[in-house]
Amino acid sequence: MARISTLYLLAYNSFQAIGWAVSLTIILFNLLSTSSVTGTFTSAGTLICFLQSAAFLEVIHGAIGLVPSGVLLPMLQWSGRTHFVLAIVRGIPEVQELPSVFITFLAWSIGEEDDRA
Repeated sequence: MARISTLYLLAYNSFQAIGWAVSLTIILFNLLSTSSVTGTFTSAGTLICFLQSAAFLEVIHGAIGLVPSGVLLPMLQWSGRTHFVLAIVRGIPEVQELPSVFITFLAWSIGEEDDRA
């Protein structure tokens, strides 16, 4: 059973790392092609919303003991980030073009990709 869980975690982390690397590439390409931080949500928002929503599995991993992180800290991180991206950024079109969205998405992409590599 340990081998199956290790393979699953390897696949999950690889999927997330590739996804965040792709989002970083999209964000940087958008920045270079437009010379602007606006358009970040339009170009990478759907992928980031998906990756962040899929990160709920990290809460499940802790809940079933697959990883030693527990439930509370992953739940707090997931819920805060998901609320920001889905309820605030995706839900309020005026927010989508703010530089803070660019900065947040860039930081998440760099941090998540590096954390999983």
